[in-house]
Amino acid sequence: MTEAEAQKEIEKLTDELNHHNHLYYVKAQPVISDYDFDQLLEKLKKLEEQFPKFASPNSPTKRVGGDITKIFPTVKHKYPMLSLSNSYSTEDIVDWETRLKKLADGDIEYVCELKYDGVAIGITYVNGELFRAVTRGDGEEGEDITPNVRTIKSVPLKLTGTGYPQEFEIRGEIILPRSSFDKMNAEREAAGEPLYANPRNTAAGTLKNQDSAVVASRGLDSFLYGFYSDKNTFKTHYESVIACGGWGFKIPDEKKNYLKKCATIDEIIGFINYWDEERKKLGFEIDGIVIKVNSYLQQQDLGFTSKSPRWAIAYKFKAETVSTLVESIAYQVGRTGAITPVANLKPVLLAGTTVKRASLHN
Repeated sequence: MTEAEAQKEIEKLTDELNHHNHLYYVKAQPVISDYDFDQLLEKLKKLEEQFPKFASPNSPTKRVGGDITKIFPTVKHKYPMLSLSNSYSTEDIVDWETRLKKLADGDIEYVCELKYDGVAIGITYVNGELFRAVTRGDGEEGEDITPNVRTIKSVPLKLTGTGYPQEFEIRGEIILPRSSFDKMNAEREAAGEPLYANPRNTAAGTLKNQDSAVVASRGLDSFLYGFYSDKNTFKTHYESVIACGGWGFKIPDEKKNYLKKCATIDEIIGFINYWDEERKKLGFEIDGIVIKVNSYLQQQDLGFTSKSPRWAIAYKFKAETVSTLVESIAYQVGRTGAITPVANLKPVLLAGTTVKRASLHN
């Protein structure tokens, strides 16, 4: 095989694998078997080893990880990653909406979204390819964890469609699905190790792992929805989210009511109340609802306080608590010889998961 033929075949396999990956992890509509996918991936891997100069840093082979990062460099955010103001009652939301009506010109349309209980991330794309992924950090600067984010299969390495800017940033949350969290804890329990406390903290710890192969094995997922660009031609937040879905990002699913435009305070409160109950059925954790002014022009007019945007607010659900019986205490010996007490509980449903055991290590 000549170099020209190899380069053409590598590009063909890359596009094919990216397409199948998107169908499986974003659309949930696979058209080939796992075996056939693995065969294509292995073929690409061998070609890249034979012709390394044609291997892209965003090759599908990077999904399995293998990069070792000794230190995560700090990067200044081009657009500050501010936190949202929190509210804990519907009265707070009513007061917020009343204030906005006094400050903004014209009618206000809102977008309600789930507040994913994960790790905030900002991912920059240049010429349609993943360039850099940075954590929130202190809002002004965060850590570059690009090799680890490349392993998350719902994060596109190369965009599809057309119309995206030459450079832009998309923001959202990296999450650990409940199924992945339960699998990891089952493995730790079998090894006599302390159980992880919750999906969010486990996701955060995973993203800071120095071995990207470990990150790849843990089944992280994403929802991406915040569009930032110096050349933003969109008029509304909703419009930009839908466009991002067309470029290959896993956006909040409007058909599943993860995303909804609202015109009145009653519609906003209805969305909050609906998900306060239905969140238990989700395959991932949420801890509230985010409400944003839809119009970018109105967002600009409303501006920011010193800590957060005036045009958005987060409603936090009350933490779910349940009572159960401690039936016995067992002692596990880990691989290092450390002894950890574990409570055996009468099974109880909490946040969509049946809890039978709880580590007492802290």
